[in-house]
Amino acid sequence: MMVNAGGFVDQIKDVMKMKHANNKVRYVKKPIKKKYRPHKKTKDPKVLRKLFDSCKEVFKGPGTVPPDSDVHKLCSILDKMRPKHVGLSKNMQFFKSESVVKGTPRVAYTTIYQCDEFSICIFFLPANAVIPLHNHPGMTVFSKLLVGRMHIKSYDWAVHPNSQHPMAMPPSSQLRLARLKADGVLTAPCETWVLYPTTGGNIHEFRAITPCAVLDVLGPPYSKEDDRDCSYYKDLPLSYGMNEEENTKSDHLRWLEEIEVPEKSEMDRIEYLGPQLIETTSL
Repeated sequence: MMVNAGGFVDQIKDVMKMKHANNKVRYVKKPIKKKYRPHKKTKDPKVLRKLFDSCKEVFKGPGTVPPDSDVHKLCSILDKMRPKHVGLSKNMQFFKSESVVKGTPRVAYTTIYQCDEFSICIFFLPANAVIPLHNHPGMTVFSKLLVGRMHIKSYDWAVHPNSQHPMAMPPSSQLRLARLKADGVLTAPCETWVLYPTTGGNIHEFRAITPCAVLDVLGPPYSKEDDRDCSYYKDLPLSYGMNEEENTKSDHLRWLEEIEVPEKSEMDRIEYLGPQLIETTSL
């Protein structure tokens, strides 16, 4: 495998539309052709290659979770990654605080690499943009905030030890008890955060305070055919549907209700023009 350094998009709005409908992802057949202003070549493409090579070693396919040693290995690489390693710059117009997005801010994404075992992608969130509360079934996900300031909220499913306790009996069959794992603000540069199939805040929401870029490594990636489709949720207070006698206060428990794909989940896909990952086969 070798890396070819290249320029990256300077205008995140140059996109290929992606729409969710009936839980299906649909793309327009042809990308919208725009002129790009290539960014200065990265001085260290080896960093991205090191991440790629490590992912090839760490992710073994569906149904497996990397051991702690491998998680630490990937985190140590991601913690050192900066915007330049994927062809980005804080000086790009998109990341400038004075940038104004008219109407509802739309999230954009680009895929650096994807195979059956893992994917590496970047999400671009304008200020005030939201990636709604969603899950990652059977997946281990590493997220690294490269640029910006973001609020993150995450949950894991909760099981009450007493099956007769009011919290163990949801007021509606549409609700399921979840425990709040994170509810705070991250500012780049910061440490990588990791979620697992059942722990670490598998269900999360991103809300951009300033324009942001998030590098995600997913193993394995989403796949509807393999029962790893994305589901969306709405969180409700624990008191929802309970009477005063049943209501037990808890700052960390909420009801989650699965909902249809939100309009806010619509994203724009852009072409990746940063350092290229090219696999080579030995003769």
